[in-house]
Amino acid sequence: MGVWQRFLANVRLRRFAVLLSVIVVLYLLRGLLSMILLTFIFTFLVFNFAMFLKKKLRLPFHLGVILIYLALIGLLYLAVTIYFPLIFKQTEAMIRYLVDFYQKPSMTANKVFDFFSQYISTSTLSTQLKNGVAIVFKYVTSIGTVGATFIFSLILSFFFTIEERRMANFSQNFLSGPFAWYFQDIYFFAKKFVNTFGIVIETQFIIAIVNTIITTICLAFLKMPQLFSLSLLIFIMSLIPVAGVIISAIPMSVIGYSVGGLRDVIYIIIMLLVVHALESYVLNPKLMSNKTELPIFYTFVVLFVAEKLFGMWGLIVGIPIFTFLLDILGVKAIKQTNKQGKIEKKEKSS
Repeated sequence: MGVWQRFLANVRLRRFAVLLSVIVVLYLLRGLLSMILLTFIFTFLVFNFAMFLKKKLRLPFHLGVILIYLALIGLLYLAVTIYFPLIFKQTEAMIRYLVDFYQKPSMTANKVFDFFSQYISTSTLSTQLKNGVAIVFKYVTSIGTVGATFIFSLILSFFFTIEERRMANFSQNFLSGPFAWYFQDIYFFAKKFVNTFGIVIETQFIIAIVNTIITTICLAFLKMPQLFSLSLLIFIMSLIPVAGVIISAIPMSVIGYSVGGLRDVIYIIIMLLVVHALESYVLNPKLMSNKTELPIFYTFVVLFVAEKLFGMWGLIVGIPIFTFLLDILGVKAIKQTNKQGKIEKKEKSS
């Protein structure tokens, strides 16, 4: 048996080489990584939702896909014409709240600043604020690029989903021929990627929607201003595990303090703790049959590394990608419910 035949027979080594080649290709296409991830996320979510409509409402799959994308286009139109201008105005007002709170604090806030000023110099704080403003400006100026990526990903995901059967039949051609082993291994990793990354990202989106609805209702009862802007912030931050709750708590607490004083800050903190407990002990176990819970230390390390590698995208996709790697390494696999409602563990890496 020659070297090449021994290489093909060594499944673990072969799959490692295939995975390495895929990583190299993705690195070379890193400029398109946002579009690739968005296309996958849209396709996965729309496909699952269309299957849900087919199962529950007996709606034909393709009709369900078309209705979903028509609804998305309608929501996008409303967002651009109505909600985005409102959100920009409310975000501007929210920033003004934060600046006024810092520049003209109340008597109680003065005591807080006096306490922290013993440990933090004004020059250091000013430098951090300038750096923060620079980061915000960088992301704001990239809104046009993000919008174009969003639209193209939506179009690609539509054609992929609407032709899913034709795509599957055509892709079967790659599983035969002299290089069938390569595409079989890619299919192996793709299947695992869908069953790990896809499940985790879907769970994050559902949890983000539920968290946003509950938190927005609570903020409305507290008569918080800039509700649309805060809702958008809460939704985006809810996609970031653990750290998102901490980040979103800061502007909400500051605005709550400017509206209702320390009492509203306490209410907001209690609300966030209750919502986080609901997420951890009710939503996650309900949505995932075998959730991969990471210690907080691991979560923050993964988020830091992912942010360096993928930018802001890393905060959202870092944990799902890490979960996929855990599955590939055989450290932690995710159970999935099949069509008959049984729980089956995914095949282990050979």
